[in-house]
This record gives sequence, structure tokens and C-alpha cells, in this order.
Amino acid sequence: MSLTTFIVVLNASLMNVAIPTMVDEFDTTVTVIQGAVALYSLVTAALVLPAGTLPSRHSIRRVLTVALIVYAGGTLVASISWNTTILYLGWSLIQGSAAAVIFPLTFTVLILSYEDDDRATAFGLLAGVSGVGSTIGPIIGGALTTYASWRWGFTLQLVGVGVVLFFAQYVSTNPLSETPSSLDKGGTALSIVGSTSLVTGFLLSGKYGWLVERRPFVVGEMQFNPFGTSPAIWFLGVGLLGFAAFVQYERRLERAGKSPLVPLHVLTNRPFLAGVLTYNMRSIVSAGFFFIFPVYLQAVLGYTAFETGVALLPYSLASILFSTVTPNWRKYISPKTLIQIGIVCMGVALVLLYEQTGPGQTIVRMALPVALYGAGVGLILAQITNMTMSAVPTAYSAEASGVLNVSYSIGFSLGTAVIGSYFLGRFYGSVVDGVLRAEHETVSAEQRNDLVIALEDAAETATDATQQQFLNQLTPTQRQLLEGIFEAAMFDAQRAALLLLVLVVLFLLLASTFLPRQIPDADDRTDLPESSQDSPRETSETAVED
Repeated sequence: MSLTTFIVVLNASLMNVAIPTMVDEFDTTVTVIQGAVALYSLVTAALVLPAGTLPSRHSIRRVLTVALIVYAGGTLVASISWNTTILYLGWSLIQGSAAAVIFPLTFTVLILSYEDDDRATAFGLLAGVSGVGSTIGPIIGGALTTYASWRWGFTLQLVGVGVVLFFAQYVSTNPLSETPSSLDKGGTALSIVGSTSLVTGFLLSGKYGWLVERRPFVVGEMQFNPFGTSPAIWFLGVGLLGFAAFVQYERRLERAGKSPLVPLHVLTNRPFLAGVLTYNMRSIVSAGFFFIFPVYLQAVLGYTAFETGVALLPYSLASILFSTVTPNWRKYISPKTLIQIGIVCMGVALVLLYEQTGPGQTIVRMALPVALYGAGVGLILAQITNMTMSAVPTAYSAEASGVLNVSYSIGFSLGTAVIGSYFLGRFYGSVVDGVLRAEHETVSAEQRNDLVIALEDAAETATDATQQQFLNQLTPTQRQLLEGIFEAAMFDAQRAALLLLVLVVLFLLLASTFLPRQIPDADDRTDLPESSQDSPRETSETAVED
């Protein structure tokens, strides 16, 4: 399961590095290729909740095998894609659908396979492997894109899938329930609407604004900006209404004696919800950090994709070390305390990086705060997944896993939207302000906003060739002036974004206060209603013994 997670995480980080090369090869724009990345996230978020319940109705081994085969099929299609339509089909739709099954299934298998300290160690190792995959992905992707082809990144994943399929024989063949229920179609539809709308709203917010229209939103030939508002607020509203309707629908279904997609006692389990909230906010911080930091390293400090991976290597080593070594520390220190220590480590690391931000920053100087950030992540992930999943009876681990992964998807898209849009907005605004100061010009706030949007649009569509063509038209003095403005703007944006991340970390620390002191034991799970104590699902506990 760790190798499966590694492959899926590696896949996402490989794509981000290859975007410029793919733009040239497909003769398209950055926006179109980034659309494939966004659609992948959208498909995964939309399907992860219903997909997470599959082990309750089908053989766990069969679900894993089919998901891996579908994933391999999408990988093959993406690797041979001859246009963006085929790329969207293979990478965004097919691979995204399979990833929606794989992510929650990983948690379910570990819950069934291990208990107590072994389970905590397993989840810690899984977290460490995931961190390594996201870090070395740019290194592998950069090397393959530079010296061979981005297509080899997909091809190598097929080898990994083949290895996982061999080891799939050790996964339990039993479903979680001996009397599988039919799929809750209404709950599935509402969960898809809620997840899709929320993630879409977050993705659109950076470019089109959160509330007021920043620029026209046009689909085909139709503009959608009701009352001068941004489309993001409408998608977010539909998403929240969708999830509210989902909870009400699940409540009515359970009262009617039918099987809901997610039982109410899972949604109202306080220790579980506290863990979901903490997990969600941690994903917001991670998404924001891994958006701004690589951009800063490459755009300002001039690092290559390989050097960026080297700079993040202390994070990988520290996260995998602390996530695998510290699970047993709960014998001496409360898991809640360990999580809060990890949160503090993340905050201190971000403050240190803020103080270092400047022309003299080097890989060696960054090593300590980057490692400290990784140690904090390792301490959190070593406890939070096990604590959250252990709060729910094993028979309902599939549903709990789906909910946890939905919270991660939403948190990741929210972190990218909030931190990313703030970072880029601050950068483009600082560039405009710097040029205006250099030219001794003053403009109104509305004119300044128009200039910022125009610069964003120009930068988004410009290729390396057009950028070089523009620079060749400038005098050496003008070029030097612009380089200084760009550098100062990026330093300013990096500092501002790091401070915003520190603020989110403080909210994360606040959210962690709702966590239970200890990981719940099986006998302490009192949120399971008495009516379900004799549920046929309880007989699925034999799957653990198998």
C-alpha cells in the first residue's frame, strides 16, 4: 500500500515539472495543461467518497486489483497521448478515477491489517513514503523531461503498478460486510455535487476572485458573472448546499432502515470529526507551502527542478524519520501533545524561512528550517491518521476513510487557492508598483488593479520564446531595472505568503485542541448506536484475523 501511494503521489508531482515542455509539444497554452491538472484533482475529489465505500460491498483485493488495472490503463493512454484531448482522457479522467479508489482503500487496508502500535507505525510509514514521493517527484520529472521525455514518467509508473499487482495477493479477499448493501445512489450524487462544486469554486477563486468579479468568466460564448459577482462564490454556495443536503438525505435514509453512503454515527463522531478537521487544516498548510516554495526557489533563486528537489530533501528525510520512529512515543507522551509539538515545529520553521528570505539564501541555510518543517509534518502524520481512523469501528473504516480523503482533497484545493492566489497577487501587484515608482507614475486603485490583471494574463500565456523576444527589445538598463523589480517583488510575495501560512498554522493549533488526549480503544467507541451493535458488518471482523 505504501508503494501504491508512492506511485500516485509521484504522478502528480511529475506532471507539474513537465508543464512547460508539454505546452511546446502539444502547441497549446499553460492554461490548457494546467486544466488537466485541475480536472485530475476535480475527478478525484468528486469520486473519493463513494469510491471509499467499495470495500464494504466487494472483495478488498478485487477492488485494489481493478483500481490498479484502471490506473495502469490511464497511465498508458497518457503516455501515448498525441493531443490534449487524449491527455485529459488518460490522465485526468481515467487515472483520476482510479486514484479516487486507491487513496481511501489504502487507509482501509492498513486498519484491517494492523492493530495498536503496529497500526500507528504503518500509518507513519505511509505518511513518510507519501512525503518522499512528493519531494523526489520533481527531481525524477525534471531529469526525465530534460534528458529524455515526460512520457517516460508515465511509463515508469506501469512498472510500479506491476510490482503492486504482484503483492496484491496478500490483501484480504473479504469485503468489510458479509451482507453487502446496494449503493446509495442519492447520497453518491449529492456527495459528487458537493465535492465537485467546492473544489471548482476554490480553483476558480484565484483567477476570478472570491466574491466580486475580477475578470469576466466566459464559457463558450456565454459570460457568467451574475450581479457582478465571481463564479467562485456560486460554486462554493452550491457545494455547501450539496453537503448540507447530503447530511439530511443520509439521516432520512438511515431512519428509514436503509444503508446510507456514510452512516450518521460516523458523521457525528466527535473524536473522528476533530481528527478530520485537523487533517484538513494540515493539508491546507502543506498545499500552500508546496505551491509557493518551489516557485520561489526556481523563479528567484534560479534553482533547477533537480536543485529544488535537493533543497527539499531535508524535509523528506525528517518527515519519514519522525513519522516512522515516533508512533511508539505515545506510550510516554499523549498523541495529542505530539501532534501539537509537530504543529509548533511547522510554525517555527516557517518563521525561520521568513527571516532568511533574501538574496543570500542558500540550500545549506535552508536545511535546518526545511528539516524542522518536515519533522513537524512527520510528528503530525504519525498520529493523526491512526487517531482519526481508530475513532470509528473497524467495520466502518471504508466510509471513514472516504470522509477523511474528501477532507484532504478539499483542504488541498483550498490551500492552493488561498495561499497561491495571495502569493501571486502580491507578486504581480509588487511588480506593477515597482514599475510605476520607477517611472514616477501614479494611478488610481482601479487602474492599478487592471494593470495587475493584464500582467497576470500576459505572464500566463507567455512562452519562453515570447519572454526572450520581449527582453531582447529592452536596453541593458531597462532589463536590469526589471530584473531588480521582479526579484524584490518575489521576495515580498514570499515573505507575505509565509506569514499567511503561519496564521493558518495558528488556526491548526487551535483545531488540534479538540482532539482527544489518547487514541480511542475499540471498547471506547461509544458513538456507534446500539441498533447497529448486532449489524452483520460486525462479522467482518474476521477479515482482520485473515
